[in-house]
Amino acid sequence: MSRLPLQTVESAPAAARPFLERSLAANGFLPNLVASLANAPVALETYLSVGDLNARGGLTLAERETVQITAAAIHGCGFCVAGHTAVALKKAQLAPELVDALRAQQPLPDARLDAVAAFTRAVIATRGAVSDAELDAFRAAGFTDANALEVILGVSLATLCNFANNLARNELNPQLAAYRWEPRAQPA
Repeated sequence: MSRLPLQTVESAPAAARPFLERSLAANGFLPNLVASLANAPVALETYLSVGDLNARGGLTLAERETVQITAAAIHGCGFCVAGHTAVALKKAQLAPELVDALRAQQPLPDARLDAVAAFTRAVIATRGAVSDAELDAFRAAGFTDANALEVILGVSLATLCNFANNLARNELNPQLAAYRWEPRAQPA
């Protein structure tokens, strides 16, 4: 059960309602992340606005989903891993074995996406202060400096939704149950 109220279009603060209606129309259901973010309309607006901006960048949908799943797995957000797994499989048309490797944080069978995942991990681990070698490896995979900044944009989006879900402890919507993911136990 969520630790935060799950708002509906009817129960949400007025400022959040248009964003909830938009999410409901886009998804066919109201993701619990969105329902919990509606408690702070500016947080919900930020999430959707940054998502829109992120989609306009130079990274492909598959590359953006690689950033999102990598960040969500690092941050231990099962809700976001599940949600982005659905997008990766259904919309980005990524192969199931690639998505499985991504969810497990293992090397990817696609060199370009593996470079995105590695750079995303480096950005998170160093809080953006990646080494010259890490940036050079990303560039060598065919990415630009703009793409490097877009990975950071994606990490910022992921951080908002991952941390909000971790705070709320949102249950997975039934529509996402087939994509359930549990974080690995951390060594003691």
